[in-house]
Amino acid sequence: MIRFIEDHRADHGVEPICRMLPIAPATFYDHLAKRADPSLLSDRAVRDAQLKPEIERVFEDNLSVYGVRKVWHQMRREGFEIARCTVARLMKDIGIEGVIRGKKPKTTIPDKALLCPLDRVNRQFHAPAPNVLWVSDFTYVATWQGFVYVAFVIDVFARRIVGWRASRTPNAGFVLDALEQAIHQRRPAQDKLVHHSDRGSQYLSIKYTERLAEAKNSTFRRQRRGFL
Repeated sequence: MIRFIEDHRADHGVEPICRMLPIAPATFYDHLAKRADPSLLSDRAVRDAQLKPEIERVFEDNLSVYGVRKVWHQMRREGFEIARCTVARLMKDIGIEGVIRGKKPKTTIPDKALLCPLDRVNRQFHAPAPNVLWVSDFTYVATWQGFVYVAFVIDVFARRIVGWRASRTPNAGFVLDALEQAIHQRRPAQDKLVHHSDRGSQYLSIKYTERLAEAKNSTFRRQRRGFL
């Protein structure tokens, strides 16, 4: 964001750009002041600047495969007093991560044999009021016991999760449970809500489709994305 302001300040001015982003102009000017005079930086910022090159070095010296835990242990062996959470934060800031063994789960598995309704949202994820547009999807979280899948339904107006469920398997049942929770909690007005999801087989399943059809006349109009 700071770089964007710097690139366009000559054409539009700092204050107009900050009003549109939005970001306080004072934040931008404070960043410039600290860059010009490093003594203004906080102790944490100074230490972060010293540690980031060391973290990158350890990461690259080990074939760029080390994750947070191994980078942390290696730095401790080299005499750095650093917390594991600090390593995790700085690796995220740098944009590096370790290699995860095995294949990452694929959440969107389209079934080409199933009919997919047309896209009515057209990537315009905005709503003028609550219960006008819901977006459904699910993702996975890696744990010590394996992957856990989390399904959720988001009300686009407030970017609020109105229904969710977790499961060890990515079946149609747990995404349907998330939808049921959202319907029960919000009870949207008849024919006012658009439901939006991807082409995953879970959302095109018979159970999910039948539930949407059942709610069509009393709850919301059905709609899905027409692409991955």
